[in-house]
Amino acid sequence: MSLTRRRTAAALLALPLALSATPALAAGGGGRPRPRTLHIAGDSTAAQKYADAAPETGWGMALPFFLGRSLAVANHAMNGRSSKSFIDEGRLTALLEGVRPGDLVLVQFGHNDEKTEDPTRGTDPYTTYQDCLRQYIEGARARRAEPVLITSVERRRFAGDGTAKATHGEYPAAMRALAAQEGVALLDLQALSLARWQELGPDGTLAYFNWLDPGESPNYPAGRQDNTHFAPKGAVEVARTTARALLDERVLAPRDLRRLDEPVPESWITWPQA
Repeated sequence: MSLTRRRTAAALLALPLALSATPALAAGGGGRPRPRTLHIAGDSTAAQKYADAAPETGWGMALPFFLGRSLAVANHAMNGRSSKSFIDEGRLTALLEGVRPGDLVLVQFGHNDEKTEDPTRGTDPYTTYQDCLRQYIEGARARRAEPVLITSVERRRFAGDGTAKATHGEYPAAMRALAAQEGVALLDLQALSLARWQELGPDGTLAYFNWLDPGESPNYPAGRQDNTHFAPKGAVEVARTTARALLDERVLAPRDLRRLDEPVPESWITWPQA
């Protein structure tokens, strides 16, 4: 069965309960419709950052800028977590408790799965990594929500000739294979971000990552040269790319999105107190 047919079949199976999430029936207090929610399971590249980490920014913080008012974001992404440790710490269970029919569960892991020297986080791409990802898929589907797999956003790495380098080994390919096998929507953020970093080049990407001169931020008095985590500009860029991919993969409709081709000021990013 093709990927499209499998996704269609899964959607039809979910239809009876998904109808209960329509605005007419899924009302909250005062009869107001409950927004559909995008639940993010992921690592530090997507996570909410707080005042003591500013200006480091997770792309999940910027995603609401590109979503219509009928959609909400529940960002469960957490620094340092892998697909395995997120489950072992009970974070997937906590996330799923808030999932309702018609919601989306966005799953981006890989950065910390690669740390195979750490038994609490490391996974093997085609065995334990895929096994863990299946738990997110099954958990979402059990609640009549749609799982969406997202390959890991790329780091800022360039070869001597200025070519952007892929850094995630076999993990993106393993996720792509699993998405095809399970009939799950896939946002190939690894490929999309790698192409974007290539366009920008080594110098152009600096403003997108958390690179700071000494004294530029009180949180990093000695400066920072971080090729993994984002500055506000980078988080906005990756969130926009994610929103466009949700549209391109027909996970969301045009009416669900906004500002895809409009400027989003970095000043819109805020860091609450922890």
